[in-house]
Amino acid sequence: MAQIFPKWWNKTPALALVGTLVGGGGGAFALYYWASPWNTDVGYAPRQPIPYSHKLHAGEMGMDCRYCHSYVERGPHSGVPSTAVCMNCHQQVKKDSEKLQALRDSWEGGNGTKSVAWVKIHKTPDFAYFNHSAHVAVGVGENRAAVGCETCHGRIDQMEVVAQNQPLSMSWCLDCHGNPAPNLRPVDQVTAMGWKGDLSWNEKATRIAKTLNPPGSLTRVAQYNEKGELELHATAGCTGCHR
Repeated sequence: MAQIFPKWWNKTPALALVGTLVGGGGGAFALYYWASPWNTDVGYAPRQPIPYSHKLHAGEMGMDCRYCHSYVERGPHSGVPSTAVCMNCHQQVKKDSEKLQALRDSWEGGNGTKSVAWVKIHKTPDFAYFNHSAHVAVGVGENRAAVGCETCHGRIDQMEVVAQNQPLSMSWCLDCHGNPAPNLRPVDQVTAMGWKGDLSWNEKATRIAKTLNPPGSLTRVAQYNEKGELELHATAGCTGCHR
């Protein structure tokens, strides 16, 4: 009886397995890379209703971030400036600029009944709880420190158009929660752009970091005390961010 399939057909299962592994691996890598927040979110710079320049206001003019984002130290949301805050200056400065027409429309003779439709850039999922005030001031007493604005938002003072600088992903957050020391700075330097700690501060930041137990920090669960004894410290775990 004549052979129906050629001899090489016997290799079909092995070829199918190799194809599945290669294709599956390639697909997983493509999903990991192209669907990663590093690729999908970083660089996001939507067009705003008013071409507000952070480079001018925060950089050249040296305005403090907290003048506009006034809730950053008091609650979970930093807040966006109200029309009234903007008009504190722009009733006198550039009051006839065409670029500020949306601001004047919002003001409506001092009533401020129509908000400027600013487009949100930095977003966290609805299922993730993030509190600004818990980051810009951490620890107590001598162990007081802060995470600077630029750690998450980048050099805002150099941005003509604000773009997302970091992925704000879970893994990115946990990297800091596991080792917050490199991102800590004195509280009075929280808004300082380009701030760098000296050797003495870096040593202090390392000491402060050891007193913190941020949510999800598995590295802080088990610690050895000065006697070399292993101690277990409670962390907020998943419920610290997923409430």
